[in-house]
Amino acid sequence: MNRRAVRDFRSACALSCAGAVLAALLGAAPALADPCRAVPQKGPMPASLARGERFSGTVVHVGDGDSLCVAVGPRRGADWVEVRLADFYAPELKEPGGREARDALKRIAAGRRVDCVSRGRSWDRVAADCRLSGRSLGDRMRAAGVAEGGRGGAPRPR
Repeated sequence: MNRRAVRDFRSACALSCAGAVLAALLGAAPALADPCRAVPQKGPMPASLARGERFSGTVVHVGDGDSLCVAVGPRRGADWVEVRLADFYAPELKEPGGREARDALKRIAAGRRVDCVSRGRSWDRVAADCRLSGRSLGDRMRAAGVAEGGRGGAPRPR
């Protein structure tokens, strides 16, 4: 973060620490190469994220129209689970509709608590069904008018 961002962050914390921390996390996360590190690129996946396991937390980062980070614990990055939505396939960011899909997912989920069920590993992330207030994020994306697309189909959990 630059000096102005740090000063603004401190001022916001003085006013409302809980809201400011979340806002700072959401604002700072895109600058990181991979802010979600709970699932290692190599090695075993944490047992708490195995197929069928449930996990919940606040959405602290949205990468694109079908991937997000869910904070499942207090440690920034280390407790952030990168989730690939299992029930929605958004266009890639550089493809037509990609940025709009990402922005829609941010409006729908950023800063909110989601409940997810793992479908298994998808590279260094978890393919999962995630719900917000009982309704799937994929259904919410479709209801918001976001078209599905992209280079493939549903993720293939490993």
